Amino acid sequence: MTTPEWLKPGIYGALLGAAFVGIVGFSWGGWMTGGGAEEMANKMAQEEVIAALVPFCLDISRADNERLAKLATIREASSFKRRDAVMETGWATMPGSDGPNRELAQACIEGLDLDAS
Repeated sequence: MTTPEWLKPGIYGALLGAAFVGIVGFSWGGWMTGGGAEEMANKMAQEEVIAALVPFCLDISRADNERLAKLATIREASSFKRRDAVMETGWATMPGSDGPNRELAQACIEGLDLDAS
């Protein structure tokens, strides 16, 4: 069976149109793959968990008997070492976890308002 000559441009047009729609949809249309959606959901969940744990970190810091000395140590640390200093205080360690959480320590620094008088 031979295909009519007028069918070739229609098939080529449909293939090119489908490719164009796919490229535009994934680039600017907001489409994403299942893996991309899962990655974005995991990132958002992690951010929300950290935001929910910041008050816990701040409460631990308020209840610490050595709070003033630890805050002075954190303030004296350079800006990029403050997270490590908060992790050393133990304020970013959740009960039942093996060690401090880096993201929680960073969020806790912002909540401590170290630059205030």
